[in-house]
Amino acid sequence: MRFESPRPRNDEERILPLINVVFLLLIFFMVAGRLAASDPFHIEPPRSASGAAAEVRDMLVLVGADGRLALDGAVVDEATLEGAVAERLVHETTAEVRLKADGGAEAVRVVEVMELLREAGVERLKLLTVPVKGP
Repeated sequence: MRFESPRPRNDEERILPLINVVFLLLIFFMVAGRLAASDPFHIEPPRSASGAAAEVRDMLVLVGADGRLALDGAVVDEATLEGAVAERLVHETTAEVRLKADGGAEAVRVVEVMELLREAGVERLKLLTVPVKGP
């Protein structure tokens, strides 16, 4: 006795499994996807005894261990950083800048970046650190 598989009665029945697979893939990528953009290079921030949590604000400047700079996830040079920050401060006068420097970055480089940001018009700058766990 041989049974033949039933043939789809119309085009909608043929495309329904494809739509189901597409929706399952969409749900998979929504669940497994990343929710936040990662930094363009690895940063190991210095430790701090203060326990204040960092607030999420407008601009984030990164200083890598090798002195590279990034603004809001994009690697930039000093001139581009200064120009972009100055331009944003013209439009967003209450904007705050967070500086996240690698613990291995030279202190002189971090101070240079802080001075560059001050020259760009930054009045409120937060240096992000990781709190040290209690004794």
